[in-house]
Amino acid sequence: MTFDLQYTDTQSDARAGMLATDHGTIETPIFMPVGTLGTVKGVHQRELKEQVRAQIILGNTYHLYLRPGMEVMEAAGGLHNFMQWDGPILTDSGGYQVYSLAHRRKITEEGATFASHIDGSRHLFSPESSLGIQRSIGADIVMAFDECPPYPSTREYTQTSMHLTHRWLERCVTFMQESKPLYGHTQTLLPIVQGGSFDDLRTQSCEFIAGQDQPGNAIGGLSVGEPIPDMYRIAKLCCDILPKAKPRYLMGVGTPANLLECIGRGVDMFDCVLPSRNARHGMLYTRRGILNIRNARWKNDHSPIDADADAAPTSRVHSKAYLCHLFRTNELLGPQLASLHNLAFYLALVREARRRILDDSFAAWKEAMVPALEQRL
Repeated sequence: MTFDLQYTDTQSDARAGMLATDHGTIETPIFMPVGTLGTVKGVHQRELKEQVRAQIILGNTYHLYLRPGMEVMEAAGGLHNFMQWDGPILTDSGGYQVYSLAHRRKITEEGATFASHIDGSRHLFSPESSLGIQRSIGADIVMAFDECPPYPSTREYTQTSMHLTHRWLERCVTFMQESKPLYGHTQTLLPIVQGGSFDDLRTQSCEFIAGQDQPGNAIGGLSVGEPIPDMYRIAKLCCDILPKAKPRYLMGVGTPANLLECIGRGVDMFDCVLPSRNARHGMLYTRRGILNIRNARWKNDHSPIDADADAAPTSRVHSKAYLCHLFRTNELLGPQLASLHNLAFYLALVREARRRILDDSFAAWKEAMVPALEQRL
């Protein structure tokens, strides 16, 4: 994986770059749709390419490990072949899912032992096993196994957790050096910065992660319940320390406004379940604000879901009244159209952010856009 930093906005820290992988080149800043179980829920791979215009998607190590399992995955030739997606894929390490199973797991120096949410069976994720699973999945970009401390956590817990993450990272680096990819394409390891909302711990973690000299770096442990201003502060602090010549990935963030604010602070890559999860509940994002398509006000509104030229083709064709009807009658097409809409909106938003960075108008555009994006319609 290589990263070419093309331009930095003169009025902010927003950056435009090109991230090259064996499965294609990604224009940054970029949003990555989340495909937890080998699918971006309710969206066909062809739609991801043609309507959403996704450049890279995510797979989930924890869930794919449990189902369908690595025997099936390797027999298929990896996730690219299994789901018939020929673009880049990033896999998380499973660390966040283990974090979310607080009542079902135990963390030791070796790794995290957890009980499956499916059948209660016991499993161990270690730095080595997590990356071995990611080798089997065949992602282009693989994530280091880390511990994500909950919010709030004491300083003592956060510091202990951070050092554990650093020790695990050293084992991840060794494993990647001593193992080989299975399917003939390069796999790149990204370390993850931790440290909670403590500035000095974040600084230590950034310096340690940067010292591992991997091709890119991730910022983890945000969007876990901390106040939004804390998230923005920590994102900027990390971006100011992490190497400028390498991409920065802010994990699990967030709303459209979050994306623009963090792009302005120097973040290049994002993922979040929000656009697709909220779509399934009828919440749609637009440039004018957020609308709940179930509301009665849309019942007889025959204007397009979104007439903007960059909107999903289906959003320009179908009306708000039709989508409202689909949701109110529990038709499966409703969540599908809403998912297409939100994901296409997120990708269009980061494409425009990139254009604004390259013509040096990002800062003023962002200041005008953020209040509109957060309005309730």
